[in-house]
Amino acid sequence: MVAPSLADYAEQTILSDVTVSPSGDRIAYVATEFDLEGDERHSSVFVAPTDGASEPHRLTRTSEVSSPKWSPDGNRLAVLDTREADTELAIRNNDSDGQPDDGDEPSAQVWIYDLDLGGDARQVTTREEGVSEYDWAPDGNRIVVAAEDPTADERAYRNELEDGGPIETRRLQHKYDGSGWLDTVTTYLFVVDVETREETRLDDAYGSGASEPATGLSPVWSPEGDRIAFLSNRTDRPDNSSAMDVYTIRPDGTEVNRHTDAERRCSGLRWSPDGSRIAFYGRISGDMYEPTGVYVTDVYADDDPRSIAASLDRPTGRGGPLCWTGNDTILTAVGDEGLTRLVRLDATDDAPERVFERQGQYRTVSTVDAAGDTLALIISDPQSGTDVYVMDVADVDAKVDAPDPLTRLTQTDASLFERYDPPQCERITVRSDGDGIADAEIESIVYLPAEFDPATDDPLPTIVSIHGGPVSYDAPEHKFSYLHWTNRGYAVIRTNYRGSSSYGKAFSESISGEWGVREPADVENGVEELIDRGWADPERLFVTGFSYGGVTTGFVLTRSDRFRAGAAEHGIYDRYAYFGTGDSHNRMEADFGLPWEDEETYRSISSITDVGDIDTPLLITAGGEDWRCPPTQSEQLYVSVKKQGVPAKLVVYPDENHAVSLPKRAIHRLEAIDDWFDEFDLENDSSQ
Repeated sequence: MVAPSLADYAEQTILSDVTVSPSGDRIAYVATEFDLEGDERHSSVFVAPTDGASEPHRLTRTSEVSSPKWSPDGNRLAVLDTREADTELAIRNNDSDGQPDDGDEPSAQVWIYDLDLGGDARQVTTREEGVSEYDWAPDGNRIVVAAEDPTADERAYRNELEDGGPIETRRLQHKYDGSGWLDTVTTYLFVVDVETREETRLDDAYGSGASEPATGLSPVWSPEGDRIAFLSNRTDRPDNSSAMDVYTIRPDGTEVNRHTDAERRCSGLRWSPDGSRIAFYGRISGDMYEPTGVYVTDVYADDDPRSIAASLDRPTGRGGPLCWTGNDTILTAVGDEGLTRLVRLDATDDAPERVFERQGQYRTVSTVDAAGDTLALIISDPQSGTDVYVMDVADVDAKVDAPDPLTRLTQTDASLFERYDPPQCERITVRSDGDGIADAEIESIVYLPAEFDPATDDPLPTIVSIHGGPVSYDAPEHKFSYLHWTNRGYAVIRTNYRGSSSYGKAFSESISGEWGVREPADVENGVEELIDRGWADPERLFVTGFSYGGVTTGFVLTRSDRFRAGAAEHGIYDRYAYFGTGDSHNRMEADFGLPWEDEETYRSISSITDVGDIDTPLLITAGGEDWRCPPTQSEQLYVSVKKQGVPAKLVVYPDENHAVSLPKRAIHRLEAIDDWFDEFDLENDSSQ
């Protein structure tokens, strides 16, 4: 067993955005690769035949490409790309080429590849602020794009900011992670002629609201070409609401209709093949515990949207937009008891069917798309990595004992698995009482070194790695960190504590209004189970987590001193101080009220309240521009434990949001955790 070098982090490839051509004979997908020397991430679009007859072909050779979409005839592929202006535009000396005149980086525009003619892509949009989303018209001659359109005063304000001017805002939702400080610039839909590049702004198709940075306007053109669906929040105080409603508008900008009631946060819009209905994901605005459902609205009827997945009591939308496979049938991915799997829905009734049992319990779906008779999936498997697969739509009914119908089109992580042993992966369950409060059966996903034999081998040093959310879940999957740690000889346990999704609303909602009680108890009980099984060495336990995983790490360490060291990453530790400094004020208010009205509750859900009980050596990390979990939270925890003489270290990654994205920093993050745990490992002489 050889531990992967952390430099091998750059050998992995992250897959996303798989899309099937209208005839089902080709797919396109985005592959994100890492340039370690340049410390950059590069995203490219690949195209492959679905029969597996040839290897995927790298279509794009620029560094920031996303959102591939096939033209209706399947002969062209559009992408969002950030690159220098089209030569044709430069030759024409077009002053509106969508590129800045001051030497700044170019903005994202729609470019179209003609796959029949070949050659480079042609730039179609020329928006100075760039394009964030788009969709094809069914005639293939037009596209609809979402783009910011600042007024003269708004553009002047942005120019002042670039020159070092002050940030000024009157918005309640004044910042959002990944988007930074928000201003008043409105995003509109524009209809663009593909050939002439002429555009028309749809004045009544605009975005707004606290959720817009997350959902966008999500424009989708109807199959008949007569309407465009999009999302917007038109409530009295859009920044005080996380709702997003479904609207439709005619391509000429007339006849705007709202199809939902401002009660839900909607997303993932998709028209039925006959153009009469729109399916979408939705959950009650402000209720984080309600599983995201699927709804269908009849566009030309004055009826309320129908819920068609409520009886599942499981979160849908885990694998991208909905896939209509007929006028009355829909496929989507659902979180179901620690697994992301397929479900088939009836557009006329709440009658969901779990399908594709052949998937099994140890590989999970991350992306789904379908067209023609072809279904494309991105599947993650701890034993073989994450890859694109295809199969016939009809084969979703394949049973457990049937031949595997999947055709594997990629082998993106083959080089890693040639050099390093994939981990064993096990599911375990344990009864957890959560300090005597309403016990429940809790599931954990455990990764073990490939050669570990519990019958003969000594117990392993164990990393307790806690997922974020809290309303999220772990499923068996390939991640570089699991491969790295198990090849270093660690066991890794990921517990789906109470509050996690995929086990039903009651399970998620059991932590409502009372964070920090059941979650750490469930995590600790999962560790006890590993110790009882002889898998985990009780003297060599370590705990870490990112986001809400960092939050729970803080709670665990206020309760327990059995861990040799901890690493709390990008977390929140003082909810009272957090309110208004992060981007989640609506979420906090919905669950806990307002801090000045219920200070006691906010103190009770903050691990900083009991920080005096922490005596475990603690590494704390933060992103310098993280507006989900601001770095001041990590500073507060660091100073609080350091003040008491507890060994502690603070690592802040400048300019990073609620992630660690650049490859050198991602490697440094793992290196910092490794070094911290090694420093305090019982087998390290310096820790004695």
